[in-house]
Amino acid sequence: MKIQKRWSSLKILTILAVFIFLEGCDTRSKDAVKPPFRAELMTSKLNTTDDFQISLAQWSLHKSFFGNSNADWQKFNKTLTESPDDVLQGKLDPADFPEIAASYGISIIELVNTFYFGKTNDKDYWIDFKHQCDSLGISVGLIMCDALGDLGDADAKARNNSVENHYQWVDIAKFIGAHSIRVNAGGSGTRQEVALNVIDGLSKLGTYAASQDINILVENHGGYSSDAHWLSGIIKKVDMPHVGTLPDFGNFCIEMGSDGCIDEYDRYQGISELMPYAKGVSAKSLSFDHDGNEINTDFLRMMTIVKASGFKGTIGIEYEGRLLSEDAGIKATKALLEKVINELKN
Repeated sequence: MKIQKRWSSLKILTILAVFIFLEGCDTRSKDAVKPPFRAELMTSKLNTTDDFQISLAQWSLHKSFFGNSNADWQKFNKTLTESPDDVLQGKLDPADFPEIAASYGISIIELVNTFYFGKTNDKDYWIDFKHQCDSLGISVGLIMCDALGDLGDADAKARNNSVENHYQWVDIAKFIGAHSIRVNAGGSGTRQEVALNVIDGLSKLGTYAASQDINILVENHGGYSSDAHWLSGIIKKVDMPHVGTLPDFGNFCIEMGSDGCIDEYDRYQGISELMPYAKGVSAKSLSFDHDGNEINTDFLRMMTIVKASGFKGTIGIEYEGRLLSEDAGIKATKALLEKVINELKN
């Protein structure tokens, strides 16, 4: 993406004249230089509902952005720290995500910070990103933040470093108009030890975020955090209006074994316990049956719980399956959410 600069009227007219001349002489295929999804964008209808808006979580396209760079997580994390742009080995550019979302008829996006690690301090990049969003009628709902250290680290210095590492993403969220960043309640130790440390880390981060009018949302995202009773208890203890939850339909595995999850929290009970503090919802999808229903999660039951909580806001598509392509999975999840939301209106 190119950053727009200010020019005098005479220079603008001169450039336009040269551009028109070159366009007439250009024999290259226009399809070769056209941004992806442009043709679809013009015919898309942005989706809204009375109580719920459907957003698109960027992780739904992580294969298209990362390629195979995250196949080896140890190598991936090292590259992310030392040369972050090198992890972007996919066919799509994260800079184009607003346009990609618009091509699906979606006007709210949820970013993932690891796609932008190399742009953290690039103000011009974020100026242009915001301009692109504004020109397309796209808004950023939140930024999902990973790889910034544990907010519940047992070491106080490391925990404070993690808190401060999140500040820059609070600032970026503020600049591009997002309402929240999503964080993780990670740490080592017993359930009680990690809980106390997470409360400390969240309270400190929440104080800074409140000064910028940005929310800190904790997702059930593995380990103790997938125990909704544990996580909701932490949010109660923090007791700050800018600290809440981002309930995820599918992230309720507390402990993984060699053959899969060996300790899983009931997802419907978990959503019920997390919704009172929710400022967003993540509709995780993996696989679908022939009728278009998600086979792991009853979306109608989940959205009935969401509606009963009094929540009104964004429901994020987060496709993470393997059987369908990312494109097909996004479309299938969107269609299912639209169907379920319409059923709840009746």
